[in-house]
Amino acid sequence: MGNREDLLAGAKRCLMEKGYSGTTARDIAAAAGTSLAAIGYHFRSTKALLNAALIEAMEEWGKEVEQTLAADASLSDAPAQRFEATWTRIIESFARLRPLWAIQFELIAQMDRLPELREAFAAANRQARLGLAAIFENLDPGADERKAMAVGSFYQALLGGMATQWLVDPDHAPSARDLLEALRTVGARLGPQ
Repeated sequence: MGNREDLLAGAKRCLMEKGYSGTTARDIAAAAGTSLAAIGYHFRSTKALLNAALIEAMEEWGKEVEQTLAADASLSDAPAQRFEATWTRIIESFARLRPLWAIQFELIAQMDRLPELREAFAAANRQARLGLAAIFENLDPGADERKAMAVGSFYQALLGGMATQWLVDPDHAPSARDLLEALRTVGARLGPQ
């Protein structure tokens, strides 16, 4: 690994241990085994490095979700089983990646003061919606982007809501089975299209 990669890895470790606001340039340089000057050389600023590290960590989580769903692809003929299995794995990831979720909520509260991060989050959110629609429902955004965006927004809202509940009160947050039961209840009340 070069200094740039070492800095990204060190920044990700610091983000997980100290959060966004609690991480300093010295923390990152020490974790990466590089000089402070390397941050400026490769990223111009500590904020730019932290933003890049956070986006990379979120992308890694997204790839993990994709792999999770691929592992459950054998259940494609049983959508309810696939839904429950997938959400069980996603909920398990909340425990492993609690700091990543906490950081996102920390930053959402500061979005008005971090316009560069707002732009990055907004772009990532748009991509995430389309990705979630493709992953969960096999919707091709090229065929019907409006529908894919709407379905992806639903899954994104569910994901964010579950993360919130899990961060605040993991012992009483809904399980995957609870989500499935709730979705069935809501769907039954809505009736057929």
